[in-house]
Amino acid sequence: MGAHGHHAGGRRVVACVVLTVSDTRTPATDGSGRRIRELLEAAGHHIVGYAIVPDEPPRIRAELESLLARDDVDAVIVNGGTGLAPRDTTTEVVDGLLEKRLDGFGELFRMLSYQEIGAAAMLSRATAGVVRGRVLASVPGSTGAVELALEKLLVPELAHMVGLARG
Repeated sequence: MGAHGHHAGGRRVVACVVLTVSDTRTPATDGSGRRIRELLEAAGHHIVGYAIVPDEPPRIRAELESLLARDDVDAVIVNGGTGLAPRDTTTEVVDGLLEKRLDGFGELFRMLSYQEIGAAAMLSRATAGVVRGRVLASVPGSTGAVELALEKLLVPELAHMVGLARG
């Protein structure tokens, strides 16, 4: 079976939650979280939740564990807290939850990002994987990074990823 045939079975509506990690954003100022929701909905997926949590590991972990336990959630897309600053702790929390890592997601994100922003792309700690049969992806919080991750990587493959993760 070719790649297209393999993907044909994975076309489905994905129930998504968007989680923004930020100490300063509010629903009114969270342009990246809004953009993720717009891109997912434009691709035909459903947004079943949205939240903002401060960049505090216990709060991020508690929120993610709660979201990943919901029966109506197929995928959680996190934005923010992936840099090198002391308060950027999202990657550590996400890595601690992943049962299966999708190393290619971060590698491809950085490769595509390099084409746009140069060597600063290596500062991104975007990551993705599977937890309890759900896709968990974490991307930087800038609108440009969100658009790159969603348009080039997640939107084209999310339904397939969920189909594989769900079994």
